Amino acid sequence: MTPEQMRDASLLELFSLEAEAQTQVLSAGLMALERNPAQPDQLEACMRAAHSLKGAARIVGIDAGVSVAHVMEDCLVAAQEGRLLLRAEHIDVLLQGTDLLMRIATPGDQDGEASVPAFLAQMAAVLDPAAPVVAPPAPLPVVAEPTPPVSTPGSLGEPEPELESGSVRKLGKRGGEGGERVLRVTADRLNSLLDLSSKSLVETQRLKPYLATLQRLKRMHGQGMRALDGLKTQLEDSGQGPEVLEALAQTQQLLAETQQILLQQAADLDEFGWQASQRAQLLYDTALACRMRPFADVLAGQSRMVRDLGRSLDKPVRLIVEGEKTQVDRDVLEKLEAPLTHLLRNAVDHGIELPERRLLAGKPSEGTVRLRASHQAGLLILELSDDGAGIDLERLRQSIVERALSPAETVAQMSEAELLTFLFLPGFSLRDTVTEVSGRGVGLDAVQHMVRELRGSIELTQVAGQGCCFHLEVPLTLSVVRSLVVEVGGEAYAFPLAHIERTVEVPADAIVQIEGRQHFWHDERHVGLVAASQLLNRPTPQGDEQSLRVVVIREREQLYGVAVERLIGERVLVVMPLDPRLGKVQDISSGALLDDGSVVLIIDVEDLLRSVDKLLSTGRLERIERGSRSGKGAVRKRVLVVDDSLTVRELQRKLLGNRGYDVAVAVDGMDGWNALRSDDFDLLITDIDMPRMDGIELVTLVRRDQRLQSLPVMVVSYKDREEDRRRGLDAGADYYLAKASFHDDALLDAVVELIGGAQG
Repeated sequence: MTPEQMRDASLLELFSLEAEAQTQVLSAGLMALERNPAQPDQLEACMRAAHSLKGAARIVGIDAGVSVAHVMEDCLVAAQEGRLLLRAEHIDVLLQGTDLLMRIATPGDQDGEASVPAFLAQMAAVLDPAAPVVAPPAPLPVVAEPTPPVSTPGSLGEPEPELESGSVRKLGKRGGEGGERVLRVTADRLNSLLDLSSKSLVETQRLKPYLATLQRLKRMHGQGMRALDGLKTQLEDSGQGPEVLEALAQTQQLLAETQQILLQQAADLDEFGWQASQRAQLLYDTALACRMRPFADVLAGQSRMVRDLGRSLDKPVRLIVEGEKTQVDRDVLEKLEAPLTHLLRNAVDHGIELPERRLLAGKPSEGTVRLRASHQAGLLILELSDDGAGIDLERLRQSIVERALSPAETVAQMSEAELLTFLFLPGFSLRDTVTEVSGRGVGLDAVQHMVRELRGSIELTQVAGQGCCFHLEVPLTLSVVRSLVVEVGGEAYAFPLAHIERTVEVPADAIVQIEGRQHFWHDERHVGLVAASQLLNRPTPQGDEQSLRVVVIREREQLYGVAVERLIGERVLVVMPLDPRLGKVQDISSGALLDDGSVVLIIDVEDLLRSVDKLLSTGRLERIERGSRSGKGAVRKRVLVVDDSLTVRELQRKLLGNRGYDVAVAVDGMDGWNALRSDDFDLLITDIDMPRMDGIELVTLVRRDQRLQSLPVMVVSYKDREEDRRRGLDAGADYYLAKASFHDDALLDAVVELIGGAQG
């Protein structure tokens, strides 16, 4: 809040701000005192915070706040003077008082004051050594701010914390590092500032071609001056009159003056361009830094939540955080809060054992949950581990078989990593009964979904009897991405560096064919090779280069080489979201501007790899040829087979392929329609009954398209009724063949009848 806002704010608003800051001090201090009740610095900090809140509440006339803060202060003073030894029961009551103070200070919360008498009664019992300590009810859900539970489909109604991507934290928290003044700025304004600063940085780069033109003009001007000097010598030798020589001298003087002006202007523009680019870069860096916040901002209340949940389950648990000052984009922090809360609750509920079991296993009675944050190659690396019991793999196998997710024989042969992936399936749980706290596994599909929305990944590992570890990798910022810019089909595309294993130049003779697919040897393994031009529907490059420039990309365990035309270089790109009216653009996540102002599309690597798998499964992956373009041989005719039955599809592909036709396949009508629009074929063979788009719809679209309306179409169907034949022919098919009666020769004869032999 700015000084002006401070002057204009009401006393109640100021009290609310102070309560927010002081209750944070109280929560942190009380949890530290629970582990070591005799820490004088923590006792002093908590006592001063309660005293400050008492005075502030008295000034604004909130008697309930005065009463609560006063008894808390008395309790802390008694602990300071040694008259009271703080135990976990006392900490419970004091933390409840901390929550109550925050509720009293929150405008519009009418229930806070109603809870004061019960709290004062509990505090009276605490302060009277002769009276038994009254066990408080469950802590008030104010500090940890948990989300309401929802039922995951398939989880048999078991409640779990709701994971919402739009989770918004409260703004304007005090406690700036080093006493810095904190201003409230909306996210939209920050986004606009970053957008404008990135555009200004791009605009300053446009000065470079102007400066280059001036340098060229200087050279041309100098050539003109030298040409005039030569002309003067020739005129003097030819005996021209003084009038001609005087006119030439005036011209030379004028050019000399313009040369000085040109030199000065070029120098000034050079200086201005340098200064402008420096300031634009500083502006951009500063705007970007405004979006970055320490990772600790997402942890507000998490230590308290872990402690309170452990108390409710009779499990003493401590959260240890490392790397809390790691800087992360504020949008990433907001979207990390819900999944981290869920993982922490699971760690306490299903990871940490009861104290008796821990002691029997040789562990300390207090469980430990450790959260480590660090930077690595433009990524935020989070490791959330516990020292609990780990996952019972045998029980996991039984659960997989019981849910009919996989046959028992297959499950018995699965590795540990393969078994753990089942925990990320929707509704999967190892819980036998419904409890108030979600068990490990329930909701992990939602956690994985949110992490993937951040263009990140999550991996689970465990050691039986020693605990589990979740390894998360997400970008530090969603606003900027470090990328490798490449050229495909004459256009620029960017691969995020986080997904790039390396770039290599592969000689043409190093490409091998394995099971009909192209591979090359990399890092002691064969890596599948695909053409970026085919994936992105760009023109196939023409040439006879003897090597390929390949970007090796990795997504978890998948590794592929993507052949591109040219490597432009590494760039830090400001992400510009695509217009939402476009929907999800296949294989593309967003756009950006290069230094020269040209547009570059940023690759969605996960989507791209799905496209690769689809091409592999349908047999449509094209070969990449380099250094062997001989131009010999006739062009083979191309046939597109569209059928949702793998058996029929492959049968037709082999029959036609053996006869010499170039065959591509599609798994349904929609897939076939996309293939027809992006490539040229001589014949379409389609089934009728298919998901997403049936054969009749496909034939109708073909006949309506100006480019495809003359394409020969054959309908092959299991149905052999006259009305079905009429439907296909009425839609525009040229030939109808029933699957039940057709044989190899019938299909091949029909194809020859429609388009002739395989060679064109």
